[in-house]
Amino acid sequence: MAGTVVKKCLSPLSLITRRLSAPEFITQCCYHKKVVDHYENPRNVGSLDKNSKKVGTGLVGAPACGDVMKLQIEVDDQGKIVDARFKTFGCGSAIASSSLATEWVKGKTLDEALEIKNTHIAKELSLPPVKLHCSMLAEDAIKAALADYRLKQHDDQQEAVRASN
Repeated sequence: MAGTVVKKCLSPLSLITRRLSAPEFITQCCYHKKVVDHYENPRNVGSLDKNSKKVGTGLVGAPACGDVMKLQIEVDDQGKIVDARFKTFGCGSAIASSSLATEWVKGKTLDEALEIKNTHIAKELSLPPVKLHCSMLAEDAIKAALADYRLKQHDDQQEAVRASN
């Protein structure tokens, strides 16, 4: 089986000239170059202040594969997402999906960010069917971060009403 995969992915000359290590074999055969790029050079890794009223945090996981994704957004006073960060524990496709999601939400309004679907992420990264759950996690993380931000804003409004009474 592995020999068949190798024949499809690599020229016979490369097998003669050198032997591939496991990570190199996987990146050349199984992942699209965009996934590899986001995995090797992830964008927006880190955290924002989860206690800030301007930050929404989404934490989602997939018990079947063990992937866990935290995505945070920072929203300005005009309702635009000005920053996004992520931390992901999972495979290369999960990390790439998180990285891409943070790039895509920046500069968008909350409603525009809600329009980002897992199918868009999967298509951009050329994810195989077995990795579609990674793009679904990214979409869920965006939605969870937006919901957390909106909940904080709603709580602020209720506090303001109580203070004025």
